[in-house]
Amino acid sequence: PKKLGNIDIITAGFPCQAFSVAGYRKGFNDPRGNLFFEIARFIDSIKPRVYFLENVKNLKGHDKGETLRIIEKTLTKDLGYSFYYFILNTKDYDVPQTRERIYIVGFRDKTNASNFKEPEPIQSTKTIHDILLKERQPDKYYYKENHQYYKALTREVKSEDTLYQWRRVYVRENKNGLCPTLTANMGTGGHNVPLIKNSHGIRKLTPRECLRFQGFPDDFEIPEKMAVSHLYKQIGNSVTVPVVEKIAENIKIALEKNK
Repeated sequence: PKKLGNIDIITAGFPCQAFSVAGYRKGFNDPRGNLFFEIARFIDSIKPRVYFLENVKNLKGHDKGETLRIIEKTLTKDLGYSFYYFILNTKDYDVPQTRERIYIVGFRDKTNASNFKEPEPIQSTKTIHDILLKERQPDKYYYKENHQYYKALTREVKSEDTLYQWRRVYVRENKNGLCPTLTANMGTGGHNVPLIKNSHGIRKLTPRECLRFQGFPDDFEIPEKMAVSHLYKQIGNSVTVPVVEKIAENIKIALEKNK
């Protein structure tokens, strides 16, 4: 890390594992190799002006709140940074996907910390129809008559104005007109990918549509040789671009206010 020079910001995500009290006491030497403590080790060594972390919403109540308490204690008491967390939903930032995530921001300088504000929701202008591709897609995305659940799908999937999800033994309509949360589980099987109906039939969302529901622009290049299952997984693990962009803008404002 000493060879990297001055680093202003560290951004990271990490698995939501339970942190035992015993594990916390071992801190950076935790033999379990908990990724959060690796992030903390980098922060301690590099001493950036700010850190910016992202995780699933459930981190807040994980292990009855103990996980978040240990994260806060590590970043504040041990490393001397401020600690501020908030939960934002993708749908409030002009991307029609329901996706709640927790974001954690901390500054080394107290003045920077006092200048930071979480971003305000913005007026939504996009609907799912601005995201969905109108033209016919490759056959592999469509459910055909010989599929074992084809009859059930045609019976349940009626509307072209919403998306649907498999729920083990039934299909659920997303009546709020938004895309359901895209998850890494999309990479484990086609039944985990949201469904739509249009004039061409019933099909899964394509990777390009999933990228759009994460706020990626159409000029974002999809690796040609990457398996579709891996694409779905990576997109589900990704962050929503406009959301992190808004947070990053506010971080920049906080850093520049007392220059």
